[in-house]
Amino acid sequence: MTLRNKKLTVLFVPAIIVLILDQISKQLVRTTPELQRLDIIEGWLAFNFTKNPGMALGMDWLSTPAISIVAILATIGILVYILKTLHNANFYYLLCMGLIIGGALGNITDRIFMGIVGGYGGVLDGHVVDFIHFNLTLWNTPVFPYIFNVADIAISTAIIAMLLFHKQILPVEEEDNGEDKIDQEDQSSVEKNKSSIEL
Repeated sequence: MTLRNKKLTVLFVPAIIVLILDQISKQLVRTTPELQRLDIIEGWLAFNFTKNPGMALGMDWLSTPAISIVAILATIGILVYILKTLHNANFYYLLCMGLIIGGALGNITDRIFMGIVGGYGGVLDGHVVDFIHFNLTLWNTPVFPYIFNVADIAISTAIIAMLLFHKQILPVEEEDNGEDKIDQEDQSSVEKNKSSIEL
C-alpha cells in the first residue's frame, strides 16, 4: 500500500465508522420510545430525544434548507482542502479530520433525509436528531444545557485534540527546497572540481 493510500485509509475509515455509529444510534432512539426519555446516570446523563432544525448549540440564524446547503458546501470544501494538502498531512491530523468529516456527514444525512422520513418536509428540510443530554444542574442552573449526538461527539473530540496537541497534529507546510537543491548541486560541483584539481 502506498503512503497516499494509507493516508486516505486513515482519513476515510474513521469517517465511515462515525457515520455508521451516528446513524444507527439515531435510528434506535428515534424508533424506540423507551430510549427517548431515559435516565442513564440520574442527575448526570440522560437520553432526551429532540429534533434540531438549526445549527449547533441551538443557533437558528438561517432556515433549515439554507443551513443544510451551507453544511454540505462547508463539508465539501473541507474535504477538497484535505485532499489537496494530503502530502503534508500526518496520520494524527487525518484521523482528526476523519472524525470531523464523519460527524459532518452524519448530521448532513439527517438534514437531507429526516424531513422525508419524519413526514414533515422534503430534501434539505430534515432536522438533526439529538438525544445525549448531560443534565447536571448546579444552583438550579444547567451546567451544559445542550443536547447532542454521536456526530457532535466526534467533531468536538477532534477539535479539542487539535487545539490541545496542535504542534503534533496540524500539518506543517514544507519549506521550499529549491535553495537546498541549488546548494547541494553547488556542493557537488565544488567536490567534482576539487577532485579534478587533485588529479
